[in-house]
Amino acid sequence: MFSYFFNMNTQHIEPTHPTQPFRSVVVFGPPGSGKGTLGKFLSSAGNHFHLSSGDIFRGLSPESPAGQLYHSYASKGLLLPDEVTIQIWLQYVHGLIATNRYFPTEQLLLLDGIPRTVRQANLLESYVQIEKIIVLEVNDNDVLMKRIQRRALIEKRTDDLDNETLKTRLEVYQKDTSRVLKRYPEQLIARFNADQKPLEVLRDVLVSLSELF
Repeated sequence: MFSYFFNMNTQHIEPTHPTQPFRSVVVFGPPGSGKGTLGKFLSSAGNHFHLSSGDIFRGLSPESPAGQLYHSYASKGLLLPDEVTIQIWLQYVHGLIATNRYFPTEQLLLLDGIPRTVRQANLLESYVQIEKIIVLEVNDNDVLMKRIQRRALIEKRTDDLDNETLKTRLEVYQKDTSRVLKRYPEQLIARFNADQKPLEVLRDVLVSLSELF
């Protein structure tokens, strides 16, 4: 049903298209808003598949074709181009299907961290059918920074302890996300107050989107 060809010489994946696009819900939210927590809650509650782009890239084997490509950019301090990001994402999803971890005809794909740009959103169109977009909103950046720094101490992410770095990340998120969201019809977007506790956010999402979950 699914196949792909990864050519390291051309740095390109040429996938066959699935007979049906992956039914997906996209979760947007600034760092510290609880995207990952909500995704895990929803995947456990409804047998959906939560897919974090951060987990994809952190989990790439340096010996795999995708890992070699990723590290060829990261080692030079370069960000992956949008096309390469989607190529690696697609290869990873195909791997999940091939190893019976994700069943696209039975499960929603909960996308966390992708698409980050309008170009990525355009590229994803061939592979996903977006059922809903969940936007987690936190109005106070100080709250976000405290959450991120608390997580950084627990997970030993030293880069997340610098205030200026965090402010830049939040500014980049706001700028990029506003552009991406403008691409989609407003009726597809559901906004939630993420100033609340994680279980309260989950409650609001389940009540509002009960037909999906």
